[in-house]
Amino acid sequence: MAFDLVFFGGTGDLVWRKLMPALFQAFRHGTLPEGGRIIGVARDPMTDAQYRTLIQSRFAQVEGSKRPNDEEFSRFAALLHYERVDLSNPADYAQLGARLAERETTSVVMYLATAPSLFKTVCEQLAAAQLNTPKTRIVLEKPLGHDLQSNRAINASVRSVFAEHQVFRIDHYLGKPSVQNLFAMRFGNALFEPLWRREHIANIQITIAEELGVEKRGAFYENTGALRDMVQNHALQLLCALAMEPPINSHADAIRDEKLKVLRALKPWTTETLGQHVVRGQYSAGNVNGQAVPGYREEVGVNPNSHTETFVALRTEIANWRWAGVPFYIRTGKRLASREAHIEINFRPTPHAIFQSPAGAVNKLIIHLQPKDGLELHLFAQGQNTRSKDGSPAGQTLSPVHLDLDFDKRFGSERVGAYERLLLDVLAGRLNLFVRSDEQEEAWRWVEPVMQHWAHDTQGPRLYTAGTWGPSASSAMIARDGFCWSEEI
Repeated sequence: MAFDLVFFGGTGDLVWRKLMPALFQAFRHGTLPEGGRIIGVARDPMTDAQYRTLIQSRFAQVEGSKRPNDEEFSRFAALLHYERVDLSNPADYAQLGARLAERETTSVVMYLATAPSLFKTVCEQLAAAQLNTPKTRIVLEKPLGHDLQSNRAINASVRSVFAEHQVFRIDHYLGKPSVQNLFAMRFGNALFEPLWRREHIANIQITIAEELGVEKRGAFYENTGALRDMVQNHALQLLCALAMEPPINSHADAIRDEKLKVLRALKPWTTETLGQHVVRGQYSAGNVNGQAVPGYREEVGVNPNSHTETFVALRTEIANWRWAGVPFYIRTGKRLASREAHIEINFRPTPHAIFQSPAGAVNKLIIHLQPKDGLELHLFAQGQNTRSKDGSPAGQTLSPVHLDLDFDKRFGSERVGAYERLLLDVLAGRLNLFVRSDEQEEAWRWVEPVMQHWAHDTQGPRLYTAGTWGPSASSAMIARDGFCWSEEI
């Protein structure tokens, strides 16, 4: 399957840090289709050889196991090419078109690894150069807009040039192996589906935590914040995967139709719930792994009086028959106590207790997304019989045990990284793991009242010390329902 994969923003951070390493892994694994070309596009004048040298130098910063040796890179480099393009210059697109016309391909993928503000310009220029052919696919990186209106504008400009089935909106969380196994666990096994409903589940918690701060991205983060950066896309996509009904088949639109139903069933915000069920925070100076770190307002590129949130915790419900009354909790933040992403499904206690159970312990399923990748099923087993002084039974206690499935240990080298999986799906034309425009718009519609509420809130975000689990208000929010975050048990 001959293909051309064109990276707009071909010298940028995303390309060398994520996309090129992912493509190299596919090349190393033998899953990258043969006969392909990878064409970097940017404004800098550069030859193919100079571009290959640049990419090789960037590979030196990739983690060891994913770094090619000289012989491997020499073979991979044969796929790499470069084209200088000023994104607003029609003549440069004509030159790109001439290069693409040098040979026959089954697909041409235009990957826009640029600022979203440039998407409209690129799409219009591609159309003017007649590069929006039926075999063309276009990949869009987040963030797609900063609110509902801007998201609609971007999608409208893309749809004026490309049909919906040609548009691949990436959310790399959907490419994570653990998220793939969430779908497999729910829809490929008979074990959990009878329990996957309000009668048996007490609450569901989604945590996406980072130890790092904003690093050198302070200026970007000032205009983004945790709600736009993580909740509107990654967290809500995970929620959809957890809560959706079984699709009628594995086709892309069947899956995306069910996800859309979940987003539409999210309870709308009210003045009361915006005040009680949403917590925003911002990290102050603290200590992470024994090192002193600055507060967000001391980071480079950040307004010293910034109200941008680096932490969000919220509670929501899904108004349908399966989930009515079950709280879903989402929290995400920077400079937290550890780097981890996991989903915790807490089951209801037995209706009548005949054993003594440890205080606060419940049956639960934990789906680990990072850095560990696997499942933990927490159960109770018979503990030690205790006897009174005369030797008669005094009672029985249960002890917590858990079954631990580590996907990395189980599957080892068979594991495929998120971007590797997604890039291969784009080349194959599979849309299952990509977000449809109506999904995105519904997600923006749901988070927009939160942004509007914060815009009129003069209090600003609650400060939390770097290296902790966020502001205490997050714990208070979940405690009002009689529950707690996993680390608080």
